[in-house]
Amino acid sequence: MATLEYKVIEESVVTDENLEAILNRWVAEGWRYDGMQFAMREGSKRPAMAFVFFTRQRED
Repeated sequence: MATLEYKVIEESVVTDENLEAILNRWVAEGWRYDGMQFAMREGSKRPAMAFVFFTRQRED
């Protein structure tokens, strides 16, 4: 039976290079990209944090 497994990566240095590295690393390890959310800092247009979500099927 297959079980859906989740991974959440929290990143406080929100740059395109860091996000790209996170995506490339975990997708290469077999995880499927599922989404991304940003936490904004009041008074700033730049996100304070990013949360990157992945899933994969795990055989039990």
